[in-house]
Parts: sequence; C-alpha cells; structure tokens
Amino acid sequence: MLAHRSQTLLLALAVDLVLGDPPNAWHPVALMGQWMRLGERLAPHDAAQRLVWGGAWLAGGIALTGFVAALLPQHPAVQSGVASMLLAYRGLDRAVGEVQAALERGDLPEARRVLGWRLVSRPTDDLRADEVAGAAIESLAENLSDSLVAPSLAFLIGGLPGMAIYRLSNTADAMWGYRNERYEYLGKAAARLDDMLNFLPARLTAALIVAAAQIVCGRGSGARRIVRRDAGRTASPNAGWPMAAMAGALDTTLTKRGHYVLGDGSRPPDAAMIGEARRIAHVVLALLAGAVALARRR
Repeated sequence: MLAHRSQTLLLALAVDLVLGDPPNAWHPVALMGQWMRLGERLAPHDAAQRLVWGGAWLAGGIALTGFVAALLPQHPAVQSGVASMLLAYRGLDRAVGEVQAALERGDLPEARRVLGWRLVSRPTDDLRADEVAGAAIESLAENLSDSLVAPSLAFLIGGLPGMAIYRLSNTADAMWGYRNERYEYLGKAAARLDDMLNFLPARLTAALIVAAAQIVCGRGSGARRIVRRDAGRTASPNAGWPMAAMAGALDTTLTKRGHYVLGDGSRPPDAAMIGEARRIAHVVLALLAGAVALARRR
C-alpha cells in the first residue's frame, strides 16, 4: 500500500511542478471554499450556536469530501491527477516569485498588491520593501508545510481521501480561523483541527529546511539554532517552526509588526533573499521527493 501511494504521490508532485493549478472552476480547493462560504451564510448569530454550527458544518464537509474522494477511480492517472490539484508548490513558488520580480523592478505598490492578494491576509498597504520581502519569505516557509509537506503526508497515510480531508481542514482554517468577532466561535473547530493535523508536518518541514539550508548555503546549524529558540514565538503552535527555520537559514530577522520576531540575523530581507529562500524551498521539494522515492522501494 505504501509503495503504491508513494508512486502515485511522486506522479502528483511531478504534475503539480509541470502544470500547476487548474482554473478555479475545476479546482477542488475552490469547491471546498464554496462549501465554507455557504456554511458561513447559513450560520446562526448566537455565539454558542455558531460554535456548534462551525464544528458540525466542518464535520459534514469532511464526511462529504472523504466520501467523494473514495469514489474516484483507483487508476494511478486519476489518483495522481486529483492529488496534484491538492498540492500547491508551483503556485506558491510563482506567487513568491511575482513579489520578488516586483521588488527587483522597484515597484513596491505591485509587490504589496501581489503579497496581499496571493500570499498573506495581513494589511500590506503600508509595508516597507524589507517588510514585503520578509512577509513573502514567511509565507513561503509556512506554506511549504501547508501546501506541500502536510498534504503529502496525508496522502501517504490516508490516500486521496486523507489528502482531501486535510485540504478541507486547511481551507476551513484559512477562511474561518481568525480571532475576531466574526469568526471567534464559528471557526474555533476549524482552527483546532488544523493545529492538530499540522503538528507533525510543521516540524518535519522545519527539519527539511534545516537540511536544505545546509545544502544551499551551509547555514543548517544556524537554522537549527533559531528553530529551537524561536519556534514557539508565534500565536500558532505550528507556523513558527518552518518560519523560524527559514529565518535562521537566511541569517535574517523576520518580523510581523506587533506579533513576533523570528531570528537574529543582520541581513535585511530583500528581493535577492527571496530568491535564496526559493532555492532552499526547491531543495526541500527535492528532499521530500527523494524520501517518497525511498518509501516506494520498500
């Protein structure tokens, strides 16, 4: 079973790398987003009722998603094709690359626009160029876990249904997992489930970034030191792990105003550093693919 899933996952990684995401009309994650938006429109207004509704709607989505995924043909072409749409490495790399290109042109407004549209939920209109570069690097590091390592692990453990359920949970957290009046109760179940499902992937991603940093720039020990010191500084129990690893790998300091400071390096984030972070991410992908290939032989 593991060998079969490993082979299918390798095909899915290759398809995602070559073709990237399909249009939204054909994208399963877009359909998951529609499910969550429908749940929000139908949700009651009372706080306690919203808490129950959010958990029940998420559970219903999980059951529906897993059921549909289990019905799909087991042919490797079908399984790998659908799995590739539940990965997002190429899309992530291209979005980060667009921010890098805008900064290289000196077009800070465009870099802010792309960052806010494609990568982060924080306000970007008043970010300095170094803050834009830092936020792009943070998003790249965090999403290496959410969009690559975690769904890959979910597929190896639970096949396509497991991978689809993970992506629904991650989508629900991205849409509902905010500590504000609108989502505090509605999104609590989504946030807790996402924290649980990402516990192991986030730490594995940090380890892969440490290894990749040693290969790319010889800073593996620095990345490991910053992970040990700073991984717990974010509000999320998981996001700090890959972001701290990337901060150490780049010998920089990644800062989100009023929230956290990761790393202690003196190099300011800039377009060139985004390129270095992307090279580290490429090696993370290669290391993951290599590990999956080894699993396929067992």
